[in-house]
Amino acid sequence: MVRQDNATSSATTGDLEIFLSDILNVPVLRSGKKLGSLSDLVIVETAKIPEVRSLYVSRSFGRPNLLIPAENIHTLTGRGIEVIIGDLKPFETEPAEDVILLRDYVLDKKVIDLEENEVEIVYDIRLILRNKKLYVTDVDTGKAARLRRFGLGFLAKILYSSADTEAEQMISWKYIQPLPTNIGSFKGNVKLNVLKEKLSEIHPVDLADILEEVDHDQRVMLFSTLDYEHAADTLEEIEPKVQREIISSLTTEKVVQLLNEMTPGQAADILSVLPSSGAHVILDTMNAESAKKIQAIIDRQEEKVIHYTTQKILKFPTDTTVEYVQNDYPRLARDKDVIMYIYVIDGKDHLLGVIDLKELLQADDKAYLQDVMVENVISLSTESTLKEAAREFVRYGFRAIPVVDEENRLVGVIPYRDVMNLTHHFIE
Repeated sequence: MVRQDNATSSATTGDLEIFLSDILNVPVLRSGKKLGSLSDLVIVETAKIPEVRSLYVSRSFGRPNLLIPAENIHTLTGRGIEVIIGDLKPFETEPAEDVILLRDYVLDKKVIDLEENEVEIVYDIRLILRNKKLYVTDVDTGKAARLRRFGLGFLAKILYSSADTEAEQMISWKYIQPLPTNIGSFKGNVKLNVLKEKLSEIHPVDLADILEEVDHDQRVMLFSTLDYEHAADTLEEIEPKVQREIISSLTTEKVVQLLNEMTPGQAADILSVLPSSGAHVILDTMNAESAKKIQAIIDRQEEKVIHYTTQKILKFPTDTTVEYVQNDYPRLARDKDVIMYIYVIDGKDHLLGVIDLKELLQADDKAYLQDVMVENVISLSTESTLKEAAREFVRYGFRAIPVVDEENRLVGVIPYRDVMNLTHHFIE
């Protein structure tokens, strides 16, 4: 964190957590020479997490103030900000009237929820510097932030540890409504898009949707604001490609902490989206017993579904009548493993359609199966894994899924219970 005296970060490497109170009024330098002092930050709300667009630098002796793009930051510490710029003339300007000044417009404002309940006062703001971009991630309404706001940061360090939940009461920016254009130094409140008591209760599925919408850097910033339990629950709901991107951006230690919040099966699901080498690095860092359980699940999930299929199913040619199947159903279904679906095939066993038993019972007696079947059949291939089958069952809610070969011939059906009961036995 910048609040530590020895913290320094290049704008091109790593992530750096910053509190606004730590950098306000610090000198802004060019080639080691002071240009002025940081007065404010200009932000833009183009996504879920705002990005700092410019540094607003105040200067003394009547010299024009500067507006320096954040991309020109070279190094940033609690003692000063080094920028790389040439001639000052292009930067001698004032912020436009419609921009948002973080210190002027947000600090010291009341935070209110959807029902106009006052939550707290914004005493500080947390930012993260990543890949030459500075993002606003949270507002801080805690006791330590209040002390920092009054210039008593040294006292906050003495009284509160970084693990003290009362000292730092963060409200993620994802809960904050877009700031109104008429907000100013002395008017307007910071409004939340949730009720006060619901701040920590946004469902992981909804958070996953948010994370999948934004770009990678925004995604990482959002994810970093979650506590480990909430982050772990959310990670499980994200699509594999995005899971892989998020995990790749985290340190091995943080990934291990997230996996420790999950069951072995959930952890196996997460690790299975990574390249084998990456998964093994993480497993080698984990507790040996936990790693062994997770590896066993990963290995089992990769088994092919073809080994679990049954051919004891109801299948008929297209010109079979509904009446025939209805009237003879008790006999036809006897000793079958899958009786809730009727599969429609041609003379070479190509899968043409499927009929749910309920739809069959409601169909016209004289109709042919080809007239009432669903042609767009969700199926698995002979190369599909147990994990892929489990995902399809969860996604579609089917009680059985057909398995076809490369020529779409029906080779069998895998029942829900045979995958999901097996999955639960090994995963939960």
